[in-house]
Amino acid sequence: MVALASQHDIKANRGLALHISQLNHGFALDGQHLPVLQQVSLDVAPGEFVALLGPSGCGKSTLLRLVAGLDSADAGTLQADGETITAPHPSRVAVFQDPTLYPWRRVWDNVALGLEAQGLLKAQRGKVDAALAKVGLGEFARAYPRQLSGGMAQRVALARALVNEPRLLLLDEPLGKLDSLTRITLQKELIDLWQRQGYTALLVTHDVEEALLLANRVIVFSERPATIKAELRIERPYPRHRDDPYLIDLRRQIMGLLGLAESW
Repeated sequence: MVALASQHDIKANRGLALHISQLNHGFALDGQHLPVLQQVSLDVAPGEFVALLGPSGCGKSTLLRLVAGLDSADAGTLQADGETITAPHPSRVAVFQDPTLYPWRRVWDNVALGLEAQGLLKAQRGKVDAALAKVGLGEFARAYPRQLSGGMAQRVALARALVNEPRLLLLDEPLGKLDSLTRITLQKELIDLWQRQGYTALLVTHDVEEALLLANRVIVFSERPATIKAELRIERPYPRHRDDPYLIDLRRQIMGLLGLAESW
């Protein structure tokens, strides 16, 4: 395993600690076992922003689903704040590439889904308005999803996650389908939200530059069955700039780790 740069202090925050040890997982496919994750060990500090990079289909999203509690690992340890993850929990919320908004519900009602499911909406309605304000969509509370742009719909998905006041935000390529200008804008907003809210963030992305701009640390996975090839700590303050020679050099290293050195 390759490790670059030294550990830096994580600011005081309300994020949870994630502990993954010797994690193995796979799927049954045509009567055979398909290994996906192999001996994956990773610790994420409270309030840290960690990005996961690796070849398509290597198991990054599978790892996110395991952390969310949507699936159970075949073997290994998976803990949030020292407690074994066995099921979904409001403290661990996922945002996916597709915002999956209900088209018949207005923006406000889509954001309220989590509180509604927990029976908390009547007492905590103000959290819905606060979440929409955080993502800059207060004026669109009464709009329907069909009236939103792609970037606005993804903001609604973020607000739906934030209304639960998560301590761990799981981001599975949430900006992957957006145009480049909208993506740049939302990258900045993701960092602003993370800095203000203090949660722990785990991001799956195929965009090396995005990982370097957003994360404290980048984890590079191998081909499936995925193992961790490298951990790179990003020693740069925010906001970061794409033309920073330090980030350009790290991008070159990551492209090499991914077998794409010729594409640089």
